[in-house]
Amino acid sequence: MDLTLLYRGPLASCDYDCPYCPFAKRRDSTAQLRADRAALERFAGWAAARTEDRLSLLFTPWGEGLVRSWYRRTLADLSRLPHIRRVAIQTNLSCRTDWLAEADPATLALWCTYHPGQTPYERFLAKCRDLTDRGIRFSVGVVGLPEHLEAARRLRVDLPAHVYLWINAAEGHVYDDAEADGWTALDPLFPYSRHPHASAGLPCRTGESVISVDGDGTVRRCHFVRAELGNLYDGSYRAALRPRTCPLAVCDCHIGYVHLETLPLYDVFAGGVLERVPAAQHSARVATIATRAETANGQDATGSRP
Repeated sequence: MDLTLLYRGPLASCDYDCPYCPFAKRRDSTAQLRADRAALERFAGWAAARTEDRLSLLFTPWGEGLVRSWYRRTLADLSRLPHIRRVAIQTNLSCRTDWLAEADPATLALWCTYHPGQTPYERFLAKCRDLTDRGIRFSVGVVGLPEHLEAARRLRVDLPAHVYLWINAAEGHVYDDAEADGWTALDPLFPYSRHPHASAGLPCRTGESVISVDGDGTVRRCHFVRAELGNLYDGSYRAALRPRTCPLAVCDCHIGYVHLETLPLYDVFAGGVLERVPAAQHSARVATIATRAETANGQDATGSRP
């Protein structure tokens, strides 16, 4: 079986205090950190033992995982296993990067977010350059708030050309066409993020080849649908895997809508779905596909309802 798993354990602490994040500067107790470590080690042990399957793993902690030694060690260890196709994590890149010397760069990848005001720009950029020197696949993104625009433009100039700079539409922020055009100039795929995607009744890979797992091993189709499919550790989830349509009215998060079969994003991100790295970031093909985003979401390329 080829299976993609999005793992989110109980970790909910972060070293940043972004005003748009509910977990900013949240602290986990010692007991909570121990529980998170135990849950992660259990999950990693399960993944290591599933040698008959081909696994792709994305860690999506509510907090920042890579400042914890057990996340760094887990990613490095899993990256060296032959049945692990990809192992990736969402991170603010505040951690040191020397641990990557123990990882297989052909398998490990990072989904990095730059948060202006939380870390010096040059420090973040230096870490990105270190990732490049180490041959690590990674993307870099920014939340599309007006006050972040100049920092994003600076990043696009300073990052290596092959590094994809993605822009996430800020929750609750409405973009007029002129503002959206400014972000799209940096990220040709921004139109996919600009508006929530109508998803009710549409086919989605989640619940069939993609699942979400929490720290207790409870399996759901994705992070956003609470119905349980079974448990990872007793194997009960496997009988529940089958083609499904989305039960929600809309899907507005990349880690959700990227799996909608009605969108072409598996082609756009071929080989890099988990780390959000397009197959050809700067090709005309990506730009062409991006112009279909508004139409796919019920709008034309200018943002007007047809």
